[in-house]
Amino acid sequence: MPDRAPATARQAWMAVLARADRAALEAAVAGLDPPPSWTVLRAPETGMVMVRGRAGGDGAAFNLGEMTVTRCAVSLACGTIGHAYVAGRDARKTELAAVLDALLQTGAHGPSLRAGLIAEQAARQQARRQDALRRAAATRVDFFSMVRMG
Repeated sequence: MPDRAPATARQAWMAVLARADRAALEAAVAGLDPPPSWTVLRAPETGMVMVRGRAGGDGAAFNLGEMTVTRCAVSLACGTIGHAYVAGRDARKTELAAVLDALLQTGAHGPSLRAGLIAEQAARQQARRQDALRRAAATRVDFFSMVRMG
């Protein structure tokens, strides 16, 4: 399997924001004091992207299919720009994720959001992944071959 560069902190929090529940993002933005103000640079827009896979995980690449994605870009009053790409069609969630991306880049809200929202959502997402792996492992069938004697 090819070596992959470790994700930067921003890549990691953007991934967490993209998979987070909309309600959690709403609560995080609503709970900030002072409340942030932002300008939408690129309104949420929905499109399709091609999802690629690899045979056996590291073999030849192939097109798996298309997936719906919504993207958005915002600018905070201080000039920091945030971006978000979220699976699905939820425009509000995408805008909130972009706002939080911008806030996470600032010194004012970044540390508290990383310690609170990002850490909590990352832990929940990891628990869901582990649960899915556990359920999949329970259905695993091990095949083996027997050599005929005689």
